[in-house]
Amino acid sequence: MKNVLVLCTGNSCRSQLAEGYLKYFAQNKAKIYSAGIEVHGVNPKAIKIMAEDGIDISSQASNNIEEYFDVPFDYVITVCDHARESCPYFPTQAIKLHHNFPDPAKAVGTEAEIMAQFRSTRDLVKAYIENFVNENLKK
Repeated sequence: MKNVLVLCTGNSCRSQLAEGYLKYFAQNKAKIYSAGIEVHGVNPKAIKIMAEDGIDISSQASNNIEEYFDVPFDYVITVCDHARESCPYFPTQAIKLHHNFPDPAKAVGTEAEIMAQFRSTRDLVKAYIENFVNENLKK
C-alpha cells in the first residue's frame, strides 16, 4: 500500500480538502496523511464545503510534519508555495509533487463571497487529486 502525505502551511484548509478527496478517490489503495509546517486546526468552512460535496472531514486532525518523519512516504504533495519553500528538512525518498492552490482562508468580502472562494478552491483541489489518484494509485 502506498503512503501519501499532503503538506501545507497550517494543515487547516487546502491540505484537509486534499486529504478528504484522496481518501475518497484512492479508497483502500493508499494510506493518506496530511500535515503542516505549523498547526492551525481544521477550518470550519473547509468542513462545511466538503460536506456540501458529500465528504465528511470533520474527524480529520491538524498535524505537524514532525509527527511523520518516520513514515516511508511514496508521494509528498505540497499544496501551497509557502510549505514547499519553508518545510524543514524532511528525510524521504518520496516522489514530490507541488500545486499552489489559492488560500480560501484569506478570502475577504461577504460570507457568500468567502464561501464562493472556498468552493472554488475545493473544486480545484478535487480535480487535481482525482487526476493524481488516476495517474498514480489506480495502476
